[in-house]
Amino acid sequence: MALPIYHLPVVQNWDCHVCGTCCQEYRVTVTEEEKQRIEAQGWDREKDLGGREPFLPHDKKRGLYILNHRDDDSCVFLSDKGRCRIHERFGYATKPLACRLFPFVLVPVADEWRVGLRFACPSAAGNKGRALSAHNSSLAEFAARLAEREGLTRRPDGSLTPPPIVERRPNVEWSDVLRLLDMLLAFLHNRRDPVERRLRKCLTLAEAMRPLRLHRLDGKQLRDLLDILAGTAEQETPANPLLLPRPSWVGRVLFRQAAALFTRKDHGPKRGLPGHGRIALFRAACRFTRGRGRVPRMHQHIPPVTFEELETPRGPLPSEAEEVLERYYILKVGSLQFCGAASFGLPFWEGFESLALTLPIVLWLARAFRDRPRHEAIIEALTIVDDHVGFNPVLATRRQRLSFRILTRRGELARLIAWYSR
Repeated sequence: MALPIYHLPVVQNWDCHVCGTCCQEYRVTVTEEEKQRIEAQGWDREKDLGGREPFLPHDKKRGLYILNHRDDDSCVFLSDKGRCRIHERFGYATKPLACRLFPFVLVPVADEWRVGLRFACPSAAGNKGRALSAHNSSLAEFAARLAEREGLTRRPDGSLTPPPIVERRPNVEWSDVLRLLDMLLAFLHNRRDPVERRLRKCLTLAEAMRPLRLHRLDGKQLRDLLDILAGTAEQETPANPLLLPRPSWVGRVLFRQAAALFTRKDHGPKRGLPGHGRIALFRAACRFTRGRGRVPRMHQHIPPVTFEELETPRGPLPSEAEEVLERYYILKVGSLQFCGAASFGLPFWEGFESLALTLPIVLWLARAFRDRPRHEAIIEALTIVDDHVGFNPVLATRRQRLSFRILTRRGELARLIAWYSR
């Protein structure tokens, strides 16, 4: 029996608007079966594919390939009109699963599939299209195909995967992970606070929860503890971000280094400095460390701007911008995209803190789009930053995890959120 599809209580819409972004900026992985099916469609390499092979080897041990790309980084199956040739000639259902799934992210959580979205898709960030529930039939098919492809079968507790590590072993059960998740979502849904304070309250809770041995608590004890700590987070998290100290020199340097990583574009038409070689990247790293002068163009979509301009306060966000950020963080947290199997095996709290770091980065980057209304600037920043959340393996390396850990243990993360909310 297939697991049910669960939609989070947030107003989120999506439909493809044929912008071509996904066909130009991503490397699509296909299985041996998908490769054989597409080859059987009879494509003419010279006439249809510009003289290129349709596939390139990716992982021979797992039998995986990637769709080939042209010199401009567009998929070989992308037509001059910006449409998929496979879709046009043989129908939507004949495309690779990765193409049909984007920008949805399906995560097996306990005994259900939770639905998230990649805001790297402009239509998802802009909330354009039908409600997510309108895609239920397709999502159910995608979930079944994913489970088959990944070899997932029901465990004795009804789940497809074990729960993410919360902080250390021995681990807790899915029911306890869901209680933690519900508490974070309760904070994120609280519209009495701006989004920045909602995340700071979540961080206060995380700090209090981290040293606890949760596996020793039964369900009632954990619920009672969370109620107490929720009240503590409410009292101890300053309502006014100006009351928090400025991030330290260490915090600001580590923040800029993280910003360089989250804004980096290595391929596609919007490729930035990473396409100019190692020397250019080294110089960019030095400039991000100094934090003065012109900001290196890690992504071509970022306008020319100086570090000094990005440090200029813009004031509280308008309601439209708050709504965009609320949608984003509720979807990311509620679908459990920030930890476990959906994010390179990161532990629960560590993954959440990595996700929370995206808020000051988005607020910092949005200042570069100074000719746009604030909510549009936030959307532009999210499409760039979210490209990496859950998909950039560098974020899970030992070096980056240490950097994130320094920010959280020193209290810098909450200060950064407050600082760039000015």
